[in-house]
Amino acid sequence: MTSPSADPFVEHRRLLFTVAYEMLGSAADAEDVVQESWLRWSDVDQAEVRDPRAYLVRIVTRQSLNRLRSLSRRREDYVGEWLPEPLLTSPDVAEDVELAESVSIAMLTVLETLGPAERAVFVLREVFDTPYEEIAEAVGKSPAAVRQIAHRAKEHVAARRPRMEVKQDEQRAAVERFLAAVQGGDIQDLLAVLAPDVVMVADGGGVAQAARRPIHGASKVAAFLGTAKRINIEFTGVPISINGLPGARLDIPFDGSTTALSFVVEDGLITRIFAMRNPHKLQRLGEETTLQR
Repeated sequence: MTSPSADPFVEHRRLLFTVAYEMLGSAADAEDVVQESWLRWSDVDQAEVRDPRAYLVRIVTRQSLNRLRSLSRRREDYVGEWLPEPLLTSPDVAEDVELAESVSIAMLTVLETLGPAERAVFVLREVFDTPYEEIAEAVGKSPAAVRQIAHRAKEHVAARRPRMEVKQDEQRAAVERFLAAVQGGDIQDLLAVLAPDVVMVADGGGVAQAARRPIHGASKVAAFLGTAKRINIEFTGVPISINGLPGARLDIPFDGSTTALSFVVEDGLITRIFAMRNPHKLQRLGEETTLQR
């Protein structure tokens, strides 16, 4: 009998979670998919599997596609803006620049604009460099069709993704300036770190208070962020790593609420702010998650 340490599923579990998470944007749903995939794997005659890694990725992809189709219906009824579930990530994720960009909140938000099959093909091809033939088996289409889908999805993402050059030091410095300005209540300092056309998107899910629509422009974003200070609500802000990039966590003792902030930084200025406030999506901020390609 194969020992647990030699089980390919155990060996590739982090990879399988990463595949599912990139396809779903939800760690909770990704964990469910990984568990479902393990049940299917346990029923397989593993001695007959020539490439366990490819086989397992295929199972996870199919389960993720099934989950995506049901999630898309649920998200139509979601209250306000929907953002991916943020992860407190370990330092090794930040060291892999391509992985950090692919799992960033900004990228996952763009992937939400793809259909299920397009998202699966894009993730497997662009992030994990999976051969077209293997992707075709995973999504149930011909290699020729997969190539066409991959081309369309790549063009779609390229047209919508923020201009991201992941410079950790630059982003970290911008986040620290942002936190100092927000905690100090200095609107001018805040405006100095925000790009003029900055956009802020918040996700409260109808559970936590949050702006229902994106806020556009530095002056409006600064005014919104200064509200807590103006009405004397105390909060603490600390820099953390969110999905491989420097981000921040804000805690308000008054009501026990937490906000996870992810940023896009260009030329030293913040161009996008993603504020996750739905408490159901913040349960993983207490433990580091290791992602793997």
